[in-house]
Amino acid sequence: MKKLLAILLTVCFMLGVFAACTNDNTPANTNGPEGNNNNENPGQTQTNTPVSEGLDLSVSKEPKKDWVTYLTLANEMETFNILYSQNNKELRVLTNCIDGLLSNDNHGNLVPAIAETWGTEDGGKTWTFNLRKGVQWVNMNGEAMQEVKAEDWLVGLEWVLNFHKNEAANTSMPTEMIEGAADYYAYVAGYQDLEIPADADAATKEKLTKDYEKAKAKFEAICEKYGLEPVRLTADEAKSMDLTVFKQMVGIEAPDDYTLIYHCVAELPYFATVATYNCLYPAPQALIDELGVDGFYACTNENMWYNGCYTITHYINGNEKVLTKNPLYWDTDCTLFDTVTYKMVESGDVAFQMFQADELDYIELTESNLRTIYNSESNEFHDYIVEARPTKYSYQLHLCWDKRDENGDPDVNWNTAIANENFRLAWYYGLDATPYLARTNFIYPQHCANYCYTMSNLVSFSNGQEYTERVMEKLGISPDGENYARVDAAKAAEYKAKAMEELAAQGVTFPVVADYYIQGSSQTALDTANVLKQLFTDCLGDDFVTLNIKTYISSVAKEVRSPQLASFYINGWGADYGDPQNYLGQETYGMDNAYYSEAYSITRNITDEKLIAVYEEFTNMVNAANAIVGDMDARYEAYADAEKYMIEHALVIPWYKNVLWQVTHVNDYSKIYAPYGIQGDKFKNWETSADAYTTEDYAKLAEAYAAGTAK
Repeated sequence: MKKLLAILLTVCFMLGVFAACTNDNTPANTNGPEGNNNNENPGQTQTNTPVSEGLDLSVSKEPKKDWVTYLTLANEMETFNILYSQNNKELRVLTNCIDGLLSNDNHGNLVPAIAETWGTEDGGKTWTFNLRKGVQWVNMNGEAMQEVKAEDWLVGLEWVLNFHKNEAANTSMPTEMIEGAADYYAYVAGYQDLEIPADADAATKEKLTKDYEKAKAKFEAICEKYGLEPVRLTADEAKSMDLTVFKQMVGIEAPDDYTLIYHCVAELPYFATVATYNCLYPAPQALIDELGVDGFYACTNENMWYNGCYTITHYINGNEKVLTKNPLYWDTDCTLFDTVTYKMVESGDVAFQMFQADELDYIELTESNLRTIYNSESNEFHDYIVEARPTKYSYQLHLCWDKRDENGDPDVNWNTAIANENFRLAWYYGLDATPYLARTNFIYPQHCANYCYTMSNLVSFSNGQEYTERVMEKLGISPDGENYARVDAAKAAEYKAKAMEELAAQGVTFPVVADYYIQGSSQTALDTANVLKQLFTDCLGDDFVTLNIKTYISSVAKEVRSPQLASFYINGWGADYGDPQNYLGQETYGMDNAYYSEAYSITRNITDEKLIAVYEEFTNMVNAANAIVGDMDARYEAYADAEKYMIEHALVIPWYKNVLWQVTHVNDYSKIYAPYGIQGDKFKNWETSADAYTTEDYAKLAEAYAAGTAK
């Protein structure tokens, strides 16, 4: 036990060194924002830096040819359309199936994918990507369908921006960054007819009328700007649109089959990082023509086309999916598995049993399994437990402002209570998440502590200070590694007393019941929810709030989110590109593409004027920060102010980071690793072994990786 603890402390120290070395968000292969930022290795990819070379490891040098992993049923895919998905449930799989312009290496640097070279000659206003020739679209069986060409990116972007094809999914980045993209989205979406309920009061009628007139005027102004008839498109007309109007309005061009040019709204030195994300992914027009618009929207693994590492050759919903190496994959020098198999399981405990039976190649350890292994030197896995690298996701308590009962009526008691800022601040200062964090990492629970909305190591100031460190400075939070740093029992009690007095006067009854949903088949989820329930009791008191654990069968989106049944969700966001806008933009008010604000918190239905005012101020702060493009330090400082404002008003409550323990046959330091984008889940250039890595092996790998990063 003492030897294991000493090794773990070494790993912990080296991970701290690594974190201190990875704060520079300048894209690789660039000469700064004013240079011609061309990749140095045209025609080739940059393979991940070996970290085990020369190390004396215990594991076999024989690699795994096939990889078997697992996901819980709650993480089953709900779409195969990579242009539509905004969820890691799908993107972790689809990133292996379709490649975009750029990728990352195992140190987070930008590297070529289908774009061999890329750059800007005007400080980030205009970006040019030069595509490699001969990349093939293939079908499920790996048979060539047609060559990937530059116009595929125009087709893909038109799909994303066409409301009647793709709803509002993945529009936030293009509409904010690419010239004319917001106008095209607004033109295609049009505006809603004026509908005033018969029982509406005068104030409501006035607001609805003003909103209608504003939307109509905006639409007509866009039409006038581009010389278009001021007539709204029907859904069928929008679905039948080709690229004619799109090319007229949107700042993207393909002067030839292998050159792609984006015209940004301003100098955006981070725009290349967006090229790793699926909002800028290609789509073949021939496939859309073959399937039809509705068919492409609802494509399956059997009829979609692929240009990435693998095709999905077998899929049974809720059971298994098999990825098979693409025989025509463009990167002939990379290392791929012959097959990757996802097993869908009910819980982590079921997965652990499968790992014990040698049916899986890695296992994330639940709290109970980790405790059992860690505390028993005779356990077969005692010397093989390793702490995983942090994921890119920052998890929050996302509050629902318009919760409904199961009969569809508003949950007035909850909705009134959660709109009260003192009620929320009692949660913010009162809830000590440590027991919850221990469910993931009981050895070092504070490694999972999260105090910001933005995930750490996304960007840094020019003086080297990491962005979230600045946010915590502004919030007055100083983590000590031992305690959940924001907890303040005195403040929590003060806010609780104020909230109960104010809300009682509004007719709220106590305790306020908070409905929290988990998947019914998962014992692990139930155990975690019970820890959360006890945490609410211990920290806030059953006289104030009680947690009501409820279950869904298979789809939280369909069974819970759509009917607005949950009081709050614990969910995370990982950056799509390297800028704080991608985090804070998910929480803005009045924006169709603000994912969490619209899909989870339902901010559009808020009626409390004080809460609306707070949201509007936060949104104004985010928009002001986003308008700063010439001075990145000033930009990050403005975002830090906005993030502080959001958190100190408890519009969301930061909760945890995912730093788990595992037993594994892969060297995590060989994987693609980046704080943004969807590349990190690619099964590409992995260093694996027929044997599981030991704790001591990982200590050596962490040290070698940190040394390579420091260089």
